Amino acid sequence: MITQEEIALLLPALETDRIEKTVSRNNTDKFGEAICAFCNDMPGHGLPGYLIIGANDNGSLNGTKVDEQLMQTLLDFRTDGRIVPPPALAVAKFSFDEGEIAVVEVQPSKVPPARYKGRVCIRVGQRRGFANEAEERILSERRSIYSRTFDTRPAYESDLNELSVELFKLTYLPTAIDSETLEANGREITEQLSSLKFFDLKAGIPTNAGILLFGKNPRFYLPGAYIQYVRFIGPDEVSDFDFEHRFEGDLTTQIRVIKDFIKSQIEKRVQNGLGEPYELAYPASAVEELIYNAIIHRDYESNAPIKFYEFSDRIEITNPGGLFGDARPENFPNKNDYRNPTLAEAAKNLGFINAFNVGVKRAKAALLKNGSPDPIFIVDQPTSFGVVIFKKR
Repeated sequence: MITQEEIALLLPALETDRIEKTVSRNNTDKFGEAICAFCNDMPGHGLPGYLIIGANDNGSLNGTKVDEQLMQTLLDFRTDGRIVPPPALAVAKFSFDEGEIAVVEVQPSKVPPARYKGRVCIRVGQRRGFANEAEERILSERRSIYSRTFDTRPAYESDLNELSVELFKLTYLPTAIDSETLEANGREITEQLSSLKFFDLKAGIPTNAGILLFGKNPRFYLPGAYIQYVRFIGPDEVSDFDFEHRFEGDLTTQIRVIKDFIKSQIEKRVQNGLGEPYELAYPASAVEELIYNAIIHRDYESNAPIKFYEFSDRIEITNPGGLFGDARPENFPNKNDYRNPTLAEAAKNLGFINAFNVGVKRAKAALLKNGSPDPIFIVDQPTSFGVVIFKKR
């Protein structure tokens, strides 16, 4: 809790996104909204906020009497359900020559957005108000960042028998652990899996990443964990199609299958005229990078698959889950963040990606080198991410 000396320094300061002063003793809605706003920590300071009761804007005290009733009124916000999730706060009374003040120290919530009476309160600078849709989306994604990521959470109702241990040992371990350590490794298989975030020792079951990468039947636990490929004859989805396929099963195997499929079926050689050199309709490396991007960044809590649609003039790849964390439409693709960091790490270890945060840039570079049109990225949807790659004419 803040000390009296520190409060004395804060009192004359202007109100900020971490400080609010009031002389009211009875406006509980004002108290609740202020506490909720500090919980949400919209600017992302990661530091506590302070509601100071009994002080004027200029820091002078108004002679408020801080009694037990006021202290209890403030403490009630911790447990009475008006703010959800419940705030982490502390309340203290400080006495000065000019009078008394009550101070509420509020910690940023690890699972934002917090709501007071159903509304998301935020504070930016001296302004306190209610979050708009974009601000609420930022807070929701920040919640995912602070919380344990989905791919490292336990896959409840599964067990070790659901994993292909041999696939893990023979295919993955050599890519993730150096040979000397492997030779000296005498740990149980569950401990080996756990050290790489594929098994939760406390729960005694595989994680979602373990099920996705080495599961014998991932879709039993994660129904949307597959890629739906359709090749349409025409330029839209009402056109007839001549081929359809589902890529499903453990990702360790399926990513290799997809890589071979793209090389043999998508990277078509085209010739503009007799005697002209052959060119590529789509460079395989660009399509691969964008598919890997979809696999790593998709929202696996959604039952929808990744859509990999090839039309007569373009390819569209769409995955559930919009831009995540620090990534925003205005800073994409220069800023990146991982919804599934364990999957990203696994893809790197398995050699499917060469480096973090550069997949989209590498795809754009491959398209440019091929002389293909610039891709279009659909980044303004909160629940999906899409990219359109145009066929080289």
